[in-house]
Amino acid sequence: MSTDSNATDPKTVVIRYVEAVRDGDLALIRESFAEDASWTYLGDVPVLGRVWRGRDTIVDEFLGGAGALFAPGTGAEVALVNAFAEGEQVLAEWTSKATARNGTAYDNRCAGIFAVRDGRIVSVREYADTLHVVRSLFPDEA
Repeated sequence: MSTDSNATDPKTVVIRYVEAVRDGDLALIRESFAEDASWTYLGDVPVLGRVWRGRDTIVDEFLGGAGALFAPGTGAEVALVNAFAEGEQVLAEWTSKATARNGTAYDNRCAGIFAVRDGRIVSVREYADTLHVVRSLFPDEA
């Protein structure tokens, strides 16, 4: 990441991360996280209700594993809706749209509370419409 002072501003870091997800920029996604970062995805569905620890686990298993939920050759379209910051904390809201592996439309609005230190994301608590997640991505569990 740049040594520009804006590069370490928590809101800038989170916006740049969400845009990297949107653009499929794996190097920037990985660079956005501290080595010991954690991601908590809250809810009671197969992939949720769990904490991923460590940059590589977050990027390779959690974020990278999401691709298996969508139709082959497709991925989620991610768009930032808004971001608010107070100190190290950033609340970001985004939409995520895709076609599930089973052909169902996935169209969710998500929010994450990010903690950023020294220009890197150190933790995320993500919230989403878990009923929609189950109905669209895990219909056999609904």
